[in-house]
Amino acid sequence: MASGTTPAPDGTAPAAGERPPALRIRARRSVEAHLGSDDVAHVIYGAIIGLALVVAIGAHPPAPGRVAATLLGSALAVGLAEAYSELVAADARTHLPADATRIRHVLRASSAVVFGAGFPAAFFVLAAAGLFAAETAFTLAKWTGLAVIFAYGYFGARLSGSSVGGALVKAAAVGAIGGALIVLKALVH
Repeated sequence: MASGTTPAPDGTAPAAGERPPALRIRARRSVEAHLGSDDVAHVIYGAIIGLALVVAIGAHPPAPGRVAATLLGSALAVGLAEAYSELVAADARTHLPADATRIRHVLRASSAVVFGAGFPAAFFVLAAAGLFAAETAFTLAKWTGLAVIFAYGYFGARLSGSSVGGALVKAAAVGAIGGALIVLKALVH
C-alpha cells in the first residue's frame, strides 16, 4: 500500500487515487462510541418518558408552545430527579460525599435522559412557529420516538453480535414498549 494511504474498514486498500471516506469512518466510530456508552440506556429511558408524555398530552392537547414547555419542563425534572437520586445512592453506597468526577458523570448521564425525554419538544416548537399543524407535531413526536427506541435496540443488538434477524427481533421487543403506548392511546381515545 502506498505511503500515506489508509486501508478501508474491510481491510482492503482504496483504489488508486481514491481516498477512503473519512467522514463515514469518523461517523461510524462516533456512533459505535455512543452506542458503547452509558448514555444509551439514559437516552432510551428518556425517549420512553417523552413518548409517554406525548401520548398522554395528546388526549386533550394544549397549544403547541405549551406542549413544548411541558415536555421540556418534564424532561428537566426527570433528569434532575435522576441526578439527585444517583448522587444520594452513590454517597450512601460509598460512604463518601460526591466529588467533581462523580458529579460530572451523573450530570452527563442525566443530560442524556433530558435529551431523550425533551427531544419531542422540537416538533412542538416548530408547530408553534407555524411550520406545521399541532396534529403533525404529535404524529412526528410519537413515531420518531418509537423509531429512536427501535433504532437503539437494533444497533445495540448488531454491535453485540446479533444477526440482522436477531437484531430486528430485539429491536421489535424494545420497540413494543413504545408501540404499546401508542396502541393504548388509540384504544382509549
